[in-house]
Amino acid sequence: MTLLHTLQKRYTTKAYDGARRIPDETIAQLLEALRLSPSSVNSQPWHFIIADDNAGKERIAKATPEQSPLAYNRPKITGASHAVLLCARQELSDAYLTTLLEKEREDGRFVTEEAFATRKKTLTHYVGLHRQAGNLEQWTQKQVYIAQGFLLLSAASMGIDATPIEGFDPTIMSEEFDLAQQKLTPLVVIALGYHSEEDSNAKRPKSRLAYEAVFSKA
Repeated sequence: MTLLHTLQKRYTTKAYDGARRIPDETIAQLLEALRLSPSSVNSQPWHFIIADDNAGKERIAKATPEQSPLAYNRPKITGASHAVLLCARQELSDAYLTTLLEKEREDGRFVTEEAFATRKKTLTHYVGLHRQAGNLEQWTQKQVYIAQGFLLLSAASMGIDATPIEGFDPTIMSEEFDLAQQKLTPLVVIALGYHSEEDSNAKRPKSRLAYEAVFSKA
């Protein structure tokens, strides 16, 4: 299957077959794809919460309360094989930046101490710019959506259906997983699994604006 064919065929799943579970090996590959997602200056300003059983999915689904306007998203979470909550870091502390740098050193990215010093200067410079501008949290959230794209494409390439869900109560989600204490912001839930016969979106043609509407020449 070519990349374009994958992109043409993937869609947002509306209903899941709760009897089908994604194999552990496949989930492991999807989570590794998520971990390997790119981010600005390799800041990796995210944390992912994995629900791989009914209890975990129910915890995430608490943020889509029954009898609320968000309840329509609840079956997508509980009926999927797995669900992943993508969170953004609200701050990038000096200690966190040190952890990043030391992991890069451990992974052999610096041939010399001079290279390490240059990398440290670059990382702290760009993070410092966003701290000064007061938009660090918005910046980290943008990186999380890059990771979302990698997960969605990876799932589609492996024949796994997916649903990105922003329609949940962030306050409930934060309380359920103690996210405020960890200085994390819940952004999006990705349901993963196999669509059911009731999936209304499965056979609809894909619709995107024409090439001429979205591209122009520099």
